[in-house]
Amino acid sequence: MANRIDYYHFLISPWSYLAIERFNVIRDTKGVAVNYKPIDVMSTFDKMGGLPPAKRHPSRQNWRMEELKRWQKHLNVPMNLTPAFFPADQALAAKMVYAAGGAEAILEAGMLSDAVLRACWAEEKNIADEATLVSIADGCGLDGQGLLAKAQTEDCARDYLNCTEEAHMRDVFGSPTYIVGEELFWGQDRLDFLAAAL
Repeated sequence: MANRIDYYHFLISPWSYLAIERFNVIRDTKGVAVNYKPIDVMSTFDKMGGLPPAKRHPSRQNWRMEELKRWQKHLNVPMNLTPAFFPADQALAAKMVYAAGGAEAILEAGMLSDAVLRACWAEEKNIADEATLVSIADGCGLDGQGLLAKAQTEDCARDYLNCTEEAHMRDVFGSPTYIVGEELFWGQDRLDFLAAAL
C-alpha cells in the first residue's frame, strides 16, 4: 500500500476547497502522509495549457458556476460562489504553507492550507493580506508572525518555485491534483479513485 501522497493545488481553487473534508478522511483512514504543495496558478495555466476563469469562453464560465452550485449543494458545505477577494494573489499564503513544512508532510501545514482555502471560499477573507494570513495561521495553533517572516525568505520562495516546476514535470495541470507513486488523480471528483489506489 502506498503511504504518501503528493498534493499539488492552488490556494484559490474552489475545487480544492470542495475536496477538503473528503480528502482528509482518506488521509486519516488510510494512514498516509501528505506532502502539501501549493503551486503557482498562472505559471501552471501558461505552461500546461488552460485559462483563468475570467478569460474562458462564456459557455465554460457558465458551466463552471453551475457545477460549483451542484457540488456545493451535493456536499452541503458552506461556500460563497462569488467571493469578495477572488482571485487573490496566493503567493504569500503558499510560501507560508511551505514555511510550516508543507513539502515535508507536516500535518499543521495541511491545516494551514485548508484554512486558507476556507478563508477564501467560506469566510470572505483576503488571503493576500499579511495580517489576515497571520490570523489564519494563529487560528491553526501556529506562530503566524514567525511563519510570515519565514515565508518572506529566499528558501520559501525557492520551495514555491521548485514545487511548481516539479508539478509541471509530473504533468500536473490543474487543482487539486494528487499523485500516488506515479499515478495522477486530478479533480475533487476523483477522490474515490485516489482512495482505491492507497
